[in-house]
Amino acid sequence: MAGRGICPNCGRASFRVHSRYHRRLADLPAGGRMVRLVVLARRFYCHEARCSRRIFAERFRELAPWARRTARLDTIVQHLGLALGGRPAAGFAGRLMIPVSNDTLLRVVRRRGTSPLIPARVVGVDDSAWRRNFRYGKIVRDLERRRTIALLPDRPGPAGAAARSSPRPAPHR
Repeated sequence: MAGRGICPNCGRASFRVHSRYHRRLADLPAGGRMVRLVVLARRFYCHEARCSRRIFAERFRELAPWARRTARLDTIVQHLGLALGGRPAAGFAGRLMIPVSNDTLLRVVRRRGTSPLIPARVVGVDDSAWRRNFRYGKIVRDLERRRTIALLPDRPGPAGAAARSSPRPAPHR
């Protein structure tokens, strides 16, 4: 463990430790038991006057700054989510000693599954109603890939929409 930390904003080395905290990370199971890694991370002071960060945490090459799972466990979680979906994958992951919820599985798939942005060549624009007679908007679609690009707010509903939504008076007899 080096005695210094590198500020992620300005890149300046700091030797002055502010505090320490424990990072808890899940890893692949070993011998049929769950593995939890506990890493002691340090916070350092940044002494660069122009740096917007006064205190920063040390970074680890193998771990993302926000990660709660190791990269290899995250890959397994992603593949389970892709192969089985939310609830079935959560049940199977529980049998593999990987405690993960169905919502987490779907979130990992959505986060990792985004494809690089490819510019649309054929675009279609149409009116759409989010709530009939109240909220209208434009929908922009990529016609080749059949994907929605954007939902844009356009205008409020017709002028008499509020009057029509109230109960009508009884007809005269």
